[in-house]
Amino acid sequence: MTGSTGPHAGPDLISAYVAGDAALPPDAEWALEAHLENCAECRRLVAEAVTTRAPAVHTLLDRVWEEVDAAAPDRPARTPSPLLRAVRRWAPPSQSPWLLMSVLVVLSALGIDLLARGTDVPSLVLLLSPVVPLLGVAASWTQRLDPMGELTSTTPRAGLRLVLRRTAVVLAVVIPVLAAAGGVVGVSPALCLLPCLALTVGTLALGSVTGLRRAAVLLGSAWVLAAIVPSLVTSRLSVLLAPQSLPVWGLALVVAALATTVRARAFTVLPGTELP
Repeated sequence: MTGSTGPHAGPDLISAYVAGDAALPPDAEWALEAHLENCAECRRLVAEAVTTRAPAVHTLLDRVWEEVDAAAPDRPARTPSPLLRAVRRWAPPSQSPWLLMSVLVVLSALGIDLLARGTDVPSLVLLLSPVVPLLGVAASWTQRLDPMGELTSTTPRAGLRLVLRRTAVVLAVVIPVLAAAGGVVGVSPALCLLPCLALTVGTLALGSVTGLRRAAVLLGSAWVLAAIVPSLVTSRLSVLLAPQSLPVWGLALVVAALATTVRARAFTVLPGTELP
């Protein structure tokens, strides 16, 4: 880290950070914030720097904490589970309802599959698996679905890394549920998960041009028209979900990942702030 001494941030870097020095490069500011998440000693140094170099801020913070303590109910604090802490740290609160909706969609499809067992109707879990994560991905980087998005987009850590972290939360929640539901109805895990990953990364790639919300709507609608509706009408599983389609899905995943990497700079601007 520029301006660091050994494993810790140097005093010059901390002073510039606390003072809001405009000459401080954004990458150095981002690196310091990332370092502070895991370094208690540097957090202490920053707190001391705020006390000495920005006394007005220190006084304001003390008053805010006093008001918070006075308003807090007298009950023991609950320690959240490691998974919940990770979700809160990596995903905005506005994304939680969409994650819950994704899980409910999979569970509803599982219930319908169990009721229709023994018939010729294709598995609804398999048909929906490629598009279920798109609900959460659509809410990961868009002003309309994230009330704090405009504020977040101004931080040094905004961009593709933030979008990937939020997408990882979606997959970490959805994929185990899909895998379990697919196992119950006897669907191949590869047929469930590979198209799911390909369409998720494809949404990121297309979202770098149209915005993630629009990309999710476009790809989700295309999947419904191309795969779900024909499969339900003919009672025959779409060729898009046949075992021989797996190499195509693998290739699509690689191409989408490369396109997302090339278009990484597009995620430095929050969609909705300049698009109609």
